[in-house]
Amino acid sequence: MVQAIFGVWDYIIMSATMLASVLIGLYFRFSGGRQKTNDEYLLADRNMAIFPVAVSLMASFMSAITLLGVSAENYYYGMVFVVINIAYGIATPIASRLYLPVFFGLQKTSTYEYLELRFGPHIRLLASLTYTLQMVLYNGIVLYAPAIVLESVTGLDRLISILVVGLACTFYSTLGGMKAVLFTDLLQSFLMFGAVFSIVIFASVQLGGFEQIFIKAQEGGRLDFSNFSVDPKERHTWWSLIIGGCITYLSLYAVNHTQLQRTGIMGQGSITGIMLNRETGAYLISLNRLKLTGLTNSKFLDRSGRYFVEFHYIYEN
Repeated sequence: MVQAIFGVWDYIIMSATMLASVLIGLYFRFSGGRQKTNDEYLLADRNMAIFPVAVSLMASFMSAITLLGVSAENYYYGMVFVVINIAYGIATPIASRLYLPVFFGLQKTSTYEYLELRFGPHIRLLASLTYTLQMVLYNGIVLYAPAIVLESVTGLDRLISILVVGLACTFYSTLGGMKAVLFTDLLQSFLMFGAVFSIVIFASVQLGGFEQIFIKAQEGGRLDFSNFSVDPKERHTWWSLIIGGCITYLSLYAVNHTQLQRTGIMGQGSITGIMLNRETGAYLISLNRLKLTGLTNSKFLDRSGRYFVEFHYIYEN
């Protein structure tokens, strides 16, 4: 039987987050142009500021899979995974200076319009169907991962959790369009960073100082960064993380429709802004992952049975 460990304030914060997301959707549905045009609904009238777009770019693929999965990865296999942030630094200027100006200059709604211009309608249809299948599978995992955690800490049935979160996200996205998506991403990003920093502080207090996190990580053999093997069968090496990280980054942040749609919602004169946007987003991703990999695993080194069960459950299942 699952033992609920959520307190009153936990439920208040969780409920307030869901309610705030819904209210953001309602606000943008009944303000401005009321989402009556394609430009407003899909592209937020192409006049959004750099900061919310940059944060949204970061948040788009910072799901429960990242927050929980990367933490579990570093707990079980060590912090060498942070080397992937070097790949982000390499790939960011490639994306912002070679890919984004092309898409931004065309001012298209989706990447698939570019594919039609370049290769014809059949390639556009094929890519659209492939992307749709990918996102259906991806979103299923994104909803299932937090459902497991909520079940472990609240006793809430997984199906109910999936329905509540899925319906809330569908509600505010459908009503408020891209503006609602941007500002809910902003809200949820602040909450993610707040949670990560809270773990840093809590771990430091529990262990008797910030440096103790790394001392215990070292004792557990989780600070080994010496694997420069070129063997592709190795789980993580410097070469696999840097080369694979560059390819992964470009696939997500240079040509992915989810990201490029956000890039296209900035003002007409914002090529420089887009580059800053991209680099800011990459920095936020790197910061968040570094915090997760540098502290969640270490904080739970000697408390895995009590605190780390959710991460292990998701990782192994």
